[in-house]
Amino acid sequence: MVANGAVSVSLDSVRDKNLMQLKKLNSVLFPVRYNDKYYADALASHHFTKLAYYSDICVGSIACRLEKKEDGAIRVYIMTLGVLAPYRGLGIGTKLLNHVIDLSSKENIGEIYLHVQTNNEDAINFYKKFGFEITETIKNYYARITPPDCYVVTKYVGQPQSEK
Repeated sequence: MVANGAVSVSLDSVRDKNLMQLKKLNSVLFPVRYNDKYYADALASHHFTKLAYYSDICVGSIACRLEKKEDGAIRVYIMTLGVLAPYRGLGIGTKLLNHVIDLSSKENIGEIYLHVQTNNEDAINFYKKFGFEITETIKNYYARITPPDCYVVTKYVGQPQSEK
């Protein structure tokens, strides 16, 4: 389980044969039931959607959708990122998010974004640690949860840092 203080966490791509694990995780982690399009998009994103295993137990996931912008560039939309409560704080969410950031950089994808409920301070602070910024507020984004408003949180990948 733990070797030299490091947690044994592995990531695996989502495929037809393990899609039920993603569905089960989502049913526990999120107050929303996802439709078939969500799962089709997750499968179509290939290596951008991952399951996280802690000592061979599936405890978290990141599910993404690849979108083509009007200018033809591809961007990554993080549909969901979640880790089961007993396994939070072990770096699993960090590993999942870093995977998507690193893969985006390798594939020359310049933008990653997601929606976060405006009262979800933990999520907002988590993403800010990775260089994400609030870029927009959308009123009444969520139909069945309160508050219904969300932030669009965006990270621009591979942009050269300005010298100071």
